[in-house]
Amino acid sequence: VGRPSIDPVILVKLTFIQYTFGIRSMRKTIEEVETNMAYRWFLGYGFHDKVPHFSTFGKNYERRFKDTDLFEQIFYRILMTAAEHVFVDSTHVKASANKRKFEKKIVRKETRAYQGRLQEEINQDRENHGKKPFPPDKFDKEETKEIKESTTDSESGYYVKDERTKQFAY
Repeated sequence: VGRPSIDPVILVKLTFIQYTFGIRSMRKTIEEVETNMAYRWFLGYGFHDKVPHFSTFGKNYERRFKDTDLFEQIFYRILMTAAEHVFVDSTHVKASANKRKFEKKIVRKETRAYQGRLQEEINQDRENHGKKPFPPDKFDKEETKEIKESTTDSESGYYVKDERTKQFAY
């Protein structure tokens, strides 16, 4: 008697689709799910399966999720899983520094420093195995680069995304 229930996992996945793809309303999310096979696959719906009405989410949210911390728990679990697998948020956070107040500095390129240490380890290993070490000629010179360092926040770095987006960020 009545309509068949909708799995709560489907409701959470609908919210995930909505926020991940920046869809502004649940009504629009449902419209997208009706026509997008990738969304249907993610939700476990076949090509001919009926998608729930958009109002179903609102009603179920009120009854099942409103006074719970379910979404916080999901978010926390995602953060924990990411940390376990050494994933880090790579979002640039704008620094509180004027992008026009900086000093140009010459610094040593870190990749060359690492490459030099790696070259030493390789040569040591080659000598331990009775082989001739690689010549050090191209690794002897130290390469440098010019950077912009903020005069108000030296911890920040100068970030250039495109011609218009230039700022100090972390």
